[in-house]
Amino acid sequence: MHFVQAKGILSQNNGMNIYRGCSHGCIYCDSRSTCYQFTHAFEDIEVKQNAPELLERALRSKKQRCMVGTGSMSDPYMHIEDKLRLTRRCLEIIDQYECGVAVLTKSSRVLRDMDLLTSINKKTKAVVQMTLTTYDEKLCRILEPNVSTTRERFDALMEFKRAGIPTVVWLTPILPFINDTEENINGILDYCIQAGVKGIICFDMGVTLREGDREYFYHALDQHFPGLKEKYIKTYGYSYSLSSPNRKNLMDLFVGRCKEADIMYKPDECFAYLREMPDRYHQMSMFDVI
Repeated sequence: MHFVQAKGILSQNNGMNIYRGCSHGCIYCDSRSTCYQFTHAFEDIEVKQNAPELLERALRSKKQRCMVGTGSMSDPYMHIEDKLRLTRRCLEIIDQYECGVAVLTKSSRVLRDMDLLTSINKKTKAVVQMTLTTYDEKLCRILEPNVSTTRERFDALMEFKRAGIPTVVWLTPILPFINDTEENINGILDYCIQAGVKGIICFDMGVTLREGDREYFYHALDQHFPGLKEKYIKTYGYSYSLSSPNRKNLMDLFVGRCKEADIMYKPDECFAYLREMPDRYHQMSMFDVI
């Protein structure tokens, strides 16, 4: 890893990435794509060491409290967070300024910050998002080798359920010819229903590949699934969007079970929920001082 002094931390939509790069090693990671213009090795994680100071400055200047999102590009709970604790420091600031937070991770390390997430959720709203792609634990270790297994993530979701903290699951990507089975989708949905998740985000039963990401993915296929790369190329060429041949049946299964369990499943509805602050926090009085 290496350290930088960042110029800013919050995007226009209040998204935040404390780290840039990742150590999880997921074979399908879109963040490896060359369009993101990494100037360093992906595993040489860039650490925005002044992220807490930048976040405090940004929140102090806001006229409205907001939901702060983190984890869309790089996981905020990689192994280096154990030592650096930058994510925790940022949560402390979010709690102090009574903003909300939506955290996206694949790591059970998020449980370390249960105290802060609980405090934030009592004041405004905290949402923990977990990515679940693969019900089979052995397959999970191949696809997502350096991160909490699906079972460990499910156990974390159950802990947040007991704490009264809402959760959302990202069911993506589903890799054609690998985990695009009814057994896999049903297994993940069973977990989601048992954990009482608020919503499940699934754009399609498939995966997207582009330059940088595609090469890494195909190299992993050669290592773990000999001959499958050739099947991908024959089936999809160099398409960006690769839908499972079984996508219709799997999407019908997904939508049907979500409706039965009263779980949000439309992406726009889930995103609206993640962005929404409780009503009493929408507007700040001109007399409020933070």
